[in-house]
Amino acid sequence: MSDDCDLVIVGAGFAGLYMLHEARRLGLQARVIEAGSGVGGTWYWNRYPGARCDVPSMEYSFGWDPDLQREWEWTERYATQPEILRYLEHVADRHDLRRDITFDTRVTAAHFDDADRWRIHTDAGETIGCRYVVMATGCLSAANLPDIPGRDDFTGAVYHTGRWPHDGVDFTGLRVAVIGTGSSGVQSIPLIAEQAAHLTVFQRTPAYSVPAHNRPLDPNEVAAIKADYRNWREAARATTTGFGGHLRDEVEPVGAFEVDDTTRREVYEQRWDVGGLTFMGSFTDLLFDRAANETAAEFVRSRIREIVHDPVTAGALSPHTVIGCKRMCVDTDYYATFNRPDVELVD
Repeated sequence: MSDDCDLVIVGAGFAGLYMLHEARRLGLQARVIEAGSGVGGTWYWNRYPGARCDVPSMEYSFGWDPDLQREWEWTERYATQPEILRYLEHVADRHDLRRDITFDTRVTAAHFDDADRWRIHTDAGETIGCRYVVMATGCLSAANLPDIPGRDDFTGAVYHTGRWPHDGVDFTGLRVAVIGTGSSGVQSIPLIAEQAAHLTVFQRTPAYSVPAHNRPLDPNEVAAIKADYRNWREAARATTTGFGGHLRDEVEPVGAFEVDDTTRREVYEQRWDVGGLTFMGSFTDLLFDRAANETAAEFVRSRIREIVHDPVTAGALSPHTVIGCKRMCVDTDYYATFNRPDVELVD
């Protein structure tokens, strides 16, 4: 059996689209197999209320097309799911990527044969021969449906943030339960609470969350970034996280205990006021020294206590593990939502 192409890519999100573009640049004939009906990956599936990226939109974008960087206009500091999806659809059209993407199809098996070639099998009954396979399926694509006793007997509507109806859900006047307080829960709970008659949040483990302070992008700020986009990207690549490089010069490269208590608190306040995941860049040793980490963790807990009026609820929402090890969340009014009389937390 001869090869049908050089490379099969599984998934048409950010990574899959970029891989297809790179394969073409290298002169490889590539095909993408995508389970969804369109491009976007995470941003195709996750359409729940409040879904947005927690990396600034000017950085959460491709850097390999200078003209695209210059021409595309992001509207907010943290882009929403619809805006990110529009961006990825634009990229697919701009570079004519769809002609090599097979949608509504899943890979069911991949076998490496004696001739050192892959045989990829799909649920459409197709077998594709190729030399290389790239899994661009991401780490957030599998929807987790916990095996909760009685789940199948529930007669109400059940939704999953990772498989949200494309036409949305109206919760007006309904009693709603949200199970889980990870990033999707933290983003969706404030908006669902605004609609629902009553919201009950079921929490297994509280998450550390810092404010987004989202806002419309300032045209002058955007112009300054675009005028120096190349260096802006290089600064990001020099960081351990891949973003926030432009803040390096604003960070005093010291450990948490190399300053006094007042200064340390001021640094955390400044980072809290800036918002976003760069909070963990406040000091150099937060991910290496447990005592230093605890100073950041306690600062966030103190903020939770300030925001949430009920001390018992505030305590339940406060994590007591290290901060920055498990995925941190970025929110808009998450903790304040628990001050509403129609919102209940079950810890």
